[in-house]
Amino acid sequence: MEQEILKKLEAQEQKIEAIWVSVEKTRKYFLATIIATVVMTVIPLIGLAIAIPFFLNTFSQAYGGLL
Repeated sequence: MEQEILKKLEAQEQKIEAIWVSVEKTRKYFLATIIATVVMTVIPLIGLAIAIPFFLNTFSQAYGGLL
């Protein structure tokens, strides 16, 4: 009886280890996805913050005060 219980405990330990490995891979994937999403959102916003004043200045000079 004790041998059966020990075998079952060993099998459960192996399954838990496999689950832990899978969870760690998933966590790393989600982390990479979050970082990529933030980078792909922040970089265009920074670019717009720099580009919009440049374009407004260019347009105001091009129209020479007509606006």
